[in-house]
Amino acid sequence: MPDATTRASFRFFHRLRVRWAEVDLQKIVFNPHYLMYVDTALADYWRALALPYEQSLRAMGGDLFVRKSTLEFHASAVYDDVLDVGLRCARVGNSSLQLVSGIFRGEELLVGAELVYVFADPVAKVSLTVPQVLRDLLTRFEEGESPVRAVQGNWESLHETVINLRPPDPQDAGAQHCVLYNAMNEAIACGRLVSGADPQVGGLFVSPLLRGAGWSRVVRQHLAAMHA
Repeated sequence: MPDATTRASFRFFHRLRVRWAEVDLQKIVFNPHYLMYVDTALADYWRALALPYEQSLRAMGGDLFVRKSTLEFHASAVYDDVLDVGLRCARVGNSSLQLVSGIFRGEELLVGAELVYVFADPVAKVSLTVPQVLRDLLTRFEEGESPVRAVQGNWESLHETVINLRPPDPQDAGAQHCVLYNAMNEAIACGRLVSGADPQVGGLFVSPLLRGAGWSRVVRQHLAAMHA
């Protein structure tokens, strides 16, 4: 199994708290739940990539199917533990993705995991080549690059994109705007900056399926840089 022994092995983490229903008669987390923890983290990993999972894979012409899942146990979690589930894409093959996970309590590794997914036609159930856009995105993300690009401009230049995300507002016309685009060139978030003695950030919007991944904060950062 590729290295998953330290927190430094991962760029992405998903935090969760162990629920009572996940503990067995030994008063430790029942072992199948660790795969559920990794799967839950994977949903957030896609949000961190700025890709709505189902729609993006459909647009790429395929879907992901699990071929292999392996867990390696080092210690047990108990009720009410706060766990950080690290996840990374370790390798992109011709038609497969190798994902590695580490489930940590603080700095302690409890469980390591390896999952291999095959990109395939969901109807014919035959493997397909991993699309170049996904291959490039995963590679760049794991190298530390942002999965989004920011476009800044006035209302005239960006209004068509903004109104496809949210309804227009009277303050839009005189403001500077920022729109975030994902790797598939889809607008996923926007915001505006009204200049003046007391600059105001407003009009923030993030695509519903990508909320919780910090994209409104990224928009704010770009708007603040425009004012600086």
